Amino acid sequence: MFKGIVVGQYYPADSAIHDLDPRVKIAITTLFIAVLFLAGSLYAYILLAMLTVGAIWISRVPFVMIIRGLRPIIFILAFTMVLHVFFTKGQPLFTLGPITASREGAIQGGLVGARLIILIATTSLLTLTTSPISLTDGLESILKPLQRLGVPAHELAMMMTIALRFIPTLLEEADKIMKAQMARGADFETGNVFKRAQSLVPLLVPLFVGAFRRADDLAMAMEARCYRGGQNRTRMVELKVTWKDYVALVVFAAFAAGVILLNRAFPLNLVA
Repeated sequence: MFKGIVVGQYYPADSAIHDLDPRVKIAITTLFIAVLFLAGSLYAYILLAMLTVGAIWISRVPFVMIIRGLRPIIFILAFTMVLHVFFTKGQPLFTLGPITASREGAIQGGLVGARLIILIATTSLLTLTTSPISLTDGLESILKPLQRLGVPAHELAMMMTIALRFIPTLLEEADKIMKAQMARGADFETGNVFKRAQSLVPLLVPLFVGAFRRADDLAMAMEARCYRGGQNRTRMVELKVTWKDYVALVVFAAFAAGVILLNRAFPLNLVA
């Protein structure tokens, strides 16, 4: 049930994407998501898809791993597209009983589906090409100016990274608990929505107990290694922006400008 989750995993490889400064990758990913939601042209989506495929190819992350990460959202993707197809007014395509599918709804559903796929692939690529330590350092560096306002930048970055890193671990543990309970006769797949939700209670209790136990073990391990937070903390490797980072920023800026131009030249006005 939980196989295919790639968010939070790290795929080591020797690539230009892996070598980029984590701050640059976080900034590009954030701006990419903003540009993605501003895209309102079919050609703009094609350009963004080309950028995503190109980045995956350069990163040397297997495409199979990215596709595997899309499996958990197949239901959400299909449900969203069906809603747009049958509940968007426009030129009729076909009729199923009292509801009618529209051409505009099919186009809009396709674009929204493409947006979700590109979004998941891009965010997965960030964690797949950035180690947890680098991700923590990058987030801390970005949040560092907020320390003047009393914001604990290092602690926030550490918590965000640990939470992201433990997503695959918790899902794997949930899968093991579910299989163990199914072997004992538990049923998670039959019945209505309320019955299925009720059947998940025996799964959530041991999962939360295991999560608290892992958190306690992690805290004890960090204390045993004399971890004292970010105050007066030094690093073996200091983050530095190199020419590769500037090239990546220029390439992204060019693609972002292309999306803006395509939105103006070929507007569809069909994206929700």
